[in-house]
Amino acid sequence: MHRRRTYALALATAALVSGTGAASPTPSPSPTPTASATQSDGTLQILTYRGFAEYGGVSPRFNWVGDFEKETGCRIAKLDTVQTAEDMMRQLQARSYDLVSAGPALAAGLVAAKQVQPVEPAKISSYGDLDKRFRDMTTVSGKVYGVPYLWGYHEFVYDPARVKGELKEAFTSERAALRDSPMTIADAALAAGEDDPYALTEEQLDAAMGLLEGAKARTYWSNPLDLVKGFATGELDYAQATPYYRLLLQKAGKQVKTVPAGETTGWVDSWMLGANVPDTSCAYRWLNWMAAPDAQRDAAAWVGLAPANDKACKGRARQVCQLYGVGDAKRLSRVRFAERPPADCRAGEGGCPDYDAWAERWRELAK
Repeated sequence: MHRRRTYALALATAALVSGTGAASPTPSPSPTPTASATQSDGTLQILTYRGFAEYGGVSPRFNWVGDFEKETGCRIAKLDTVQTAEDMMRQLQARSYDLVSAGPALAAGLVAAKQVQPVEPAKISSYGDLDKRFRDMTTVSGKVYGVPYLWGYHEFVYDPARVKGELKEAFTSERAALRDSPMTIADAALAAGEDDPYALTEEQLDAAMGLLEGAKARTYWSNPLDLVKGFATGELDYAQATPYYRLLLQKAGKQVKTVPAGETTGWVDSWMLGANVPDTSCAYRWLNWMAAPDAQRDAAAWVGLAPANDKACKGRARQVCQLYGVGDAKRLSRVRFAERPPADCRAGEGGCPDYDAWAERWRELAK
């Protein structure tokens, strides 16, 4: 009987995921390249997260890449997709792209390394419709380096049939699953009572790591479907997830709840323009396409993240926008949107450990 319930839960969740595309484990097929892969002849090479640029390979209802090509005449010569920020970093070390969708930690690194160039907001017709807080996050020294696309935040869910739902226990339990990313250290810092989770002194970083190091057998996930399996089989009591995956679990019959917390961490993924693009005509057409409500609506519904353009919150994206509280200033005031460590560190002459130090500490933890 237990096997039947587990199998039924897995089937129900798989149906939900395939219907929305959320973190689909099957990548979209890359378009067939044209004869030349140089952007100057009207083609683009793009690196993004799985599901962010759908070509109709999983569902013909979600094909904003094909529509882009038909409407603009530009062609996608290469569309590479990855699952995690770490995968994206490795891909960018191997080759360059015309366009990349990056989260805050990676985006700041690309700007510092001059791997991306500023974009001109005047060339993007829907730029003013994008949430101002997100636009500000992609502005460095008065220059705009990104076009906000999708965003989300984390929460901790728990099985009320097994545990009471306490935040610190979510970090110390052996039966918990945390996102496999150095930025999860910021969540531990918030749980430890730190005010600025992205600008930690050495001592504060040690305290956050001390909270994390208490559970040697915990799970670290990169594919959110692992959370579904964990709760389905009864292996998990807690998990770090997004509101969308909480909804999927609940619809699949697992009545998880959210652990009460004062603040949580979030992030914004933005489209960035490669530093050495010889002709930016098609690149700007892509940025315009991805900033507009239609593409953001499709993407939000497909991957289960909120759109940066509030005008996208209609039709198929309405439920996702409600889940994340789009337009709810009170709820969003509780979200500490990510910055690349050491962020705005004021720790005196000693400074704060940077992102590389966080990454090294995380590798030691999760190995």
